[in-house]
Amino acid sequence: MKFVYILQSQDNSDRYCVGSTTDIEERLARHNAGEVPHTAKYKPWRVNTYLCFTDNDRAIAFEKYLKSGSGRAFAKKRL
Repeated sequence: MKFVYILQSQDNSDRYCVGSTTDIEERLARHNAGEVPHTAKYKPWRVNTYLCFTDNDRAIAFEKYLKSGSGRAFAKKRL
């Protein structure tokens, strides 16, 4: 199983992070511990949305879509 997640900064609600993992709790802990340089300065994070995929290729494609302009618009409106 592969999770595609959207995290939201608890300090700055305009900051979001999109990623994928096989262990959502462990990945959130790493973000909140400051182990991810890209997100360290906006911690703490909370899970806003996550989706579970059984097909790894579909998960990667959806993560890539969410990182695009139209994907960000979709997530803001629908997720």
